[in-house]
Amino acid sequence: MSSAPKRRRGLVALAAAVTATAATAGVMVLTNPGQDASADGHKPKGPPTTTEITRTDLVQSKTVDGRLDYAQRRAVKSPVEGTITKAAQPGKTVSLGQRLYERDARPVVLLYGPTPMFRAMKAGTRGPDVLQLERNLRDLGFGSGLYVDVRYDEATKAAVKAWQKSLGVTANGEIGRGDVVFQRGPVRVVSADAALADTIGPDKAVLTVASTKPVVRASLDEADRALAANGTTVEIAMPGGGTRRGKVSGVAAPAESDSAGDGSGGSSDDGIQVEITLDDDTKLHEKDRQGTLSVKFVSESRKDVLTVPVEAVVALREGGYGLELVQGARTRMVAVETGLTADGRIEVSGAGLAEGMKVGAAEQ
Repeated sequence: MSSAPKRRRGLVALAAAVTATAATAGVMVLTNPGQDASADGHKPKGPPTTTEITRTDLVQSKTVDGRLDYAQRRAVKSPVEGTITKAAQPGKTVSLGQRLYERDARPVVLLYGPTPMFRAMKAGTRGPDVLQLERNLRDLGFGSGLYVDVRYDEATKAAVKAWQKSLGVTANGEIGRGDVVFQRGPVRVVSADAALADTIGPDKAVLTVASTKPVVRASLDEADRALAANGTTVEIAMPGGGTRRGKVSGVAAPAESDSAGDGSGGSSDDGIQVEITLDDDTKLHEKDRQGTLSVKFVSESRKDVLTVPVEAVVALREGGYGLELVQGARTRMVAVETGLTADGRIEVSGAGLAEGMKVGAAEQ
């Protein structure tokens, strides 16, 4: 009697994990790979069913829901007390020289630079904040006759006066501590934390800003922490249509989804909060900002490989794995090397294997 029925009974175990332990799952196979199944003189009994070897790409992945957000959220506070006379506009992108909000009917303007506004500046002041201010004045077109250095001199004062006139404020040539906000570049206003007529000061956020570069946030289970590694490839199906590619760029602080965060941190009760940076700067549709995204994490992929359904692979008693090649009315067992498993198929390689060959498979 052929050993094929016994051999097939243990194959379901291989669908869960192609490991050496499958050899102990009750799989009975020929002990001589390459030997014709009818070599014992008996008429062979064919496999329960057959399938073909195909050449394709295999991708091991996990898909979860995600949403569009913006990175590097941080709160902006007023270093001086006052009253909001024009609130920030959520969703607005603010660039160099534009107004973030107004305090006491005076615009608070965005300038670029890494050094925060920590003091008032006037003639005689020296330091890196002065150098930063002068670079901004130059970039705004008020640098005629201005030598950019760390000294707040008469040329700096004249440039500040010209800038203040353009803003429609008292041109005294001095920068008050609450007159400007320094950020590293353009910002997107995430929320207006202080409303019209609110009293503000050093202890209260006036608004929350973020980078203008969109990111995707998604939650992974703790068991999938390996997918949260920086550089993991991600494919994103956008609500507005089309697919975008990206890479994991970090693990976000759990609170960052709803409030200001520092972009560092780890996991929460809701899982690991992963931040994904999109690969290109293609313009997003409004639907993309509002809907749920389908986020596919690609942990491993193999291109243009020979594959068979997992249930076609059998564990050999002497070790390793094999396929039962079907050639007309004859069958023979051949040893194979196995690789990546994904979506019910497994990568196989071995001498003589080719696309289109028929192989035996267990009944489902």
